Amino acid sequence: AIRHQGAKEKVGAVCTSTFIYMALSGSVRRGLSSLKGLAAGKLPGQIVAPANLARTQVASIVSKTLRDANYKRPAPFDYKSSKYGFIHALMDKTTYRFDENSKIIVVDGPIASGKTAFAKEIAEDLDMLYVPEANMDMIYINDYGFDMRKLDPQLPEDARSCDISSFLKDPNQRNAAAMQFEMYRLRLQQYIDALAHVLSTGQGVVMDRSVYSDFVFVDTMAKFGFMSKGAQNLYYECKKATASQLMRPHLCIYLDVPVDDVLKRLEARGDAPSPFLTREVLSHMETVYKQQYLKEIGNHAELLIYNWSESGDAEVVVEDIERIDFERFDKNDSKLSDWRQPDEWEWCTKRMEYTKFADQILHWMNVPDFSVPELVMAADDHKKFNDVWWSAPGMKYAKGFNEEHGDAFVLTKV
Repeated sequence: AIRHQGAKEKVGAVCTSTFIYMALSGSVRRGLSSLKGLAAGKLPGQIVAPANLARTQVASIVSKTLRDANYKRPAPFDYKSSKYGFIHALMDKTTYRFDENSKIIVVDGPIASGKTAFAKEIAEDLDMLYVPEANMDMIYINDYGFDMRKLDPQLPEDARSCDISSFLKDPNQRNAAAMQFEMYRLRLQQYIDALAHVLSTGQGVVMDRSVYSDFVFVDTMAKFGFMSKGAQNLYYECKKATASQLMRPHLCIYLDVPVDDVLKRLEARGDAPSPFLTREVLSHMETVYKQQYLKEIGNHAELLIYNWSESGDAEVVVEDIERIDFERFDKNDSKLSDWRQPDEWEWCTKRMEYTKFADQILHWMNVPDFSVPELVMAADDHKKFNDVWWSAPGMKYAKGFNEEHGDAFVLTKV
């Protein structure tokens, strides 16, 4: 039953140390919970540590097949509709919901590497929440299903939409930089929501790309003239102000696919030729991924890299994930340091930061820089944009208050 290397030796020290509680897999740990010195009477999956030890997380990740069939996660906190504030923090603590899989995994790789199908599969195997890759439909499809891109004929050029599809057709268009800023904002919002989900429910998250690899696209766009240096500099200012406030992921999985194979896959799935999807551009993107992104993320998260040119077996990857020891007790070790908090209240404070006060992080994206022309809209054009945008179907009032779209009981809402 003891799967992890070195765990057998730790069993001998069970009477003298509570560290074993965090080192064993879930079923074994719960089986030992009645022993003296372990967390007798605590909720399943709760982390227990000596008073002088910074609260950390369980060392392992386990698949559904290895987890106790009777295990039930504590009731989640509805962080989407109820903001977790000071009063909530006094009554609803955080770490008792944690179990072996209360972690964030990000899946990265080049375009057409098969990340989506892979991320969905391991999320299912690990009983984690799958978060799809951000896309501009999240902005352009409003709450009532209306596609705001239909408004383009009524808008001035610098106020028109730009999504991945239109960018690939014309990467040199004026609004390309603005689109990439919006993509970063969406990935930032996704990652904040992922943190809120882990801290409020205890369920882990598997993400298809994340805010941390977004700069790969920015550097590539700037390298080939699809974004100005001024826009690139502003991007890094915004990234420095926002990403530094996040808790970095536990694990990054990189699916490596050679450029030649990427081009073949793009052709096979019928993607139209694009000035962005060339061998030169994709090769530079691969270089940035491997020489910068993987190096940076590897300083703070565990890292698994696979040759995915033949699309490997996700079950094998899950087995590799189960072998990783996420236990870090050295306070000078930067890896996974974001997930070592000194006490319960610090965990609750982090939870408040990513729920009730999440907007304070996102607001750093609103700092204007009038020295970057492609990110500035003329006043007259902005007036036209507002008139057209907020007159679109479903945009007159906030979601839930548009009676013409079927919203009911408007007078009873506050």
